[in-house]
Amino acid sequence: MTTDFGHKGPFTAVMRGVILSRNPDAKIIDLAHDIPPQWPPEAGFWIRRAYSYFPAGSIHLGIVDPGVGTERDILLAESDGHVFIAPDNGLLASLLDHADDANVWRLEMDRLSSLSLPPPSATFHGRDIFAPVAAELAAGRLSLSAIGKPVNEWTPAWLDEPDERANKVTGSIVTIDAFGNLISNIDASMIEDFRQPIANIAGHAIEMLTTYGRAKPGSLLALINSFGVIEIAKAEGSAADGLGSERGAPLIISDGASA
Repeated sequence: MTTDFGHKGPFTAVMRGVILSRNPDAKIIDLAHDIPPQWPPEAGFWIRRAYSYFPAGSIHLGIVDPGVGTERDILLAESDGHVFIAPDNGLLASLLDHADDANVWRLEMDRLSSLSLPPPSATFHGRDIFAPVAAELAAGRLSLSAIGKPVNEWTPAWLDEPDERANKVTGSIVTIDAFGNLISNIDASMIEDFRQPIANIAGHAIEMLTTYGRAKPGSLLALINSFGVIEIAKAEGSAADGLGSERGAPLIISDGASA
C-alpha cells in the first residue's frame, strides 16, 4: 500500500482490517504512507521504482486521491507479472507509459455485486472500494477482466517526462526523502554518455560524485541513488533546506566536458 494518509489516525489500519476480514491469508506491506497530501506523482514514482522488489503476483495499491467521491475513474492494470490499482488521476501514468506489456481496465462498480459492498462513503474509497477489491483479487475470487472495462488511455502524469537533448537532460524533483535529499525523475541511463555531468538547480552547479562520503561535510553533491535516479544531497545535511527547492523544481544535468 502506498498512500498519503500519514500515520495519524486509523485509516491505513482500517484498510488492513477490511483486507484481512475478506482474506485472512493476505500479506500486507506498507510501501509508504507519508506521500505529501494530494501529490500523486510521488506515489507513482515510488511504485514504479519499487514494485520489482516484490514477488510476482503482488498487488500494488496507490491511493493519493484528491478526486475521491467524484466521477474520476479507478484503474486496474497488469504489467510485468504485477497488478496495480489506483485512481485515474495520473498516479500510474508514468509506469503505464513505460510498460510495453500493460493491460489496463477501468473498474466498473456494477460488476462488484458479488462482493456485497455497502454504498461507498464520499471520502474513504480506500476502505470501501480499494481494500475489498484488492482482497478478493489476492484470494483469486475476482479477475481484472471480470470487473473492468479495457481502456488504452488514462489521465496524464502531472510531471513531464525528462527532456533529453544533446549534452543536456532537464527533469524535475519528484520527492524529498527524510534526509533532505532531492530525488529527481532523471534516470541514470539518460546521462550514461556524459563524460563530466554537472547538476544545475536553484542557481547552483553541483558536481556528480559516487556517494555521500566523497563530499566534504556541508557541501552539495549530485549522485545516482539506489533506485537508479539522480538526486541532490548535502553531505551531513539537508539539500532541501540548503537550496530551498521543493517538489516540482527543475533540475538540469549538463555535460561539462562539452562546454
